[in-house]
Amino acid sequence: MQRSGHADLPLHTGTVPKWLADRMMVTGTLIIESLVMNYGRKEALVRLSDPLWFQSFGAVMGMDWHSSGITTSVMYALKRGLNPRARDLGICVCGGRGKYSRRTPDELRMLAEISSLDGDSLIKASRLSAKVDNTAVQDGFQLYQHNFIVTCDGDWAVVQQGMNVDKRAARRYHWCSDNLRLFAGSTSPSDCFLNEPHTGVTGENKGSILNLTAADADKTRNSILAIAKEEPSRILKECELIVEKGGLDSLKKVPPADGTNNSGRVAVMPAHHEVRKEDVNLKRLGAVLATAYEKQPEDFSSLLLTEGLGPRTLQSLTLVSEVIHGTPSRFSDPARFSFAHGGKDGHPFPVPLKIYDESIRVLQDSIEKSKLGYNEKSECIRKLHTTALRIEQQCEPEADFDAVIERERRHSKEWGGRTVGD
Repeated sequence: MQRSGHADLPLHTGTVPKWLADRMMVTGTLIIESLVMNYGRKEALVRLSDPLWFQSFGAVMGMDWHSSGITTSVMYALKRGLNPRARDLGICVCGGRGKYSRRTPDELRMLAEISSLDGDSLIKASRLSAKVDNTAVQDGFQLYQHNFIVTCDGDWAVVQQGMNVDKRAARRYHWCSDNLRLFAGSTSPSDCFLNEPHTGVTGENKGSILNLTAADADKTRNSILAIAKEEPSRILKECELIVEKGGLDSLKKVPPADGTNNSGRVAVMPAHHEVRKEDVNLKRLGAVLATAYEKQPEDFSSLLLTEGLGPRTLQSLTLVSEVIHGTPSRFSDPARFSFAHGGKDGHPFPVPLKIYDESIRVLQDSIEKSKLGYNEKSECIRKLHTTALRIEQQCEPEADFDAVIERERRHSKEWGGRTVGD
């Protein structure tokens, strides 16, 4: 299967507690707002269409770093946070999980009625993207969540997820209107949905699958159409012959071309709950810690003048800064971003609510001041990422993983550490 990225996503059950869901809504909205202010609405959609960035985004918000539940919780948080401000930010989230996914066309139709958007075109894009992932790509995963994110400019992205109950696994699919393209000889815009349309597919690799959206599947698609036009009696006779010769196992199996399963961005989300040393780029984490704990105060004076702000909050804000300002290559280890605000399951450590709230307060303050023309704090937040990147490039600041975990757990009570079990 041709894809821009894939990852293992263990299927988790349960709900996100309100104390975390509310903070995720605020943090997610602030990060998207910062993206829009700094890079525009299109870039926000491009980020949401990147499976590795999306996983890192969920991890920095305190969700379980490897769980399939990141998809549901992040999209629910964004729908709650962005939709009331749709006129301000120009972004709206439609759809959701289960019955809410089936309401997507109605929501898009209503959105089109109060705007200048082409509702029919958006509804068609929504339905086609779901149909492709549920039918044209037969990988054993049935869609149960579909979110359609649209901007006032008419650009859109899709984040949807399928489930394989037997294998207790989930697969997330990403689409983005900016990356759809017509292939040679196409006469209909709808054809772009059938020729490698995904910007990313996040899920557990279960081997070879039937993928009718692959670039070399056009002959297969045409053959299926030809078979559909044949007399049923002829098709039945052919099926009888196949059974007589030993069934489908007797057919010649053609191995996939080299590279068909390995292209694009890859993130493996393992089944284990705890964050392990091998899940994290220790040099990058070390640069974050050096930025927070060892840099000269004057580098971040406007932030440090914020009452109550200490090195631990700078650690969180440095990782938030990377989510906002980092390039795609920075998100190959989503587990690292759980070192901002922990995880609700207690891995790598309980969510430090006091630190989390400080991060929200500083980020919110920087955005509000930027709207008034005072950019010092927003520039400081950007500088956190660039400083960490410079330290990483010039030094060897590999983190002592065990010591970092031990410090977080030692201060957990002091920082308001909390898990879903509390």
